[in-house]
Amino acid sequence: MPRYNPYTLQMQITRMFEQGQSFFAMTKVQDWLRERNEDPANYDIAFHQRPAPPGSQSVIAIEIELRRKDGQPIDDWILKELNRHA
Repeated sequence: MPRYNPYTLQMQITRMFEQGQSFFAMTKVQDWLRERNEDPANYDIAFHQRPAPPGSQSVIAIEIELRRKDGQPIDDWILKELNRHA
């Protein structure tokens, strides 16, 4: 059974945007990629602001988008982990 992690990357990035610290969000995602043995230089990183899901304590939710610069597909596990809510 997977361990519950209340501090997912998506939640941390959303908190940064809410607190006006969005400047550091790019670095946070790049560090997250390095921890997973991925080279951040291979990716374009974009952030999209969306309304938070119903029942959420936040007003907004930030969706993280990755695109490989070489046009290759991104591994499914990276995409699942990247925007995992809980």
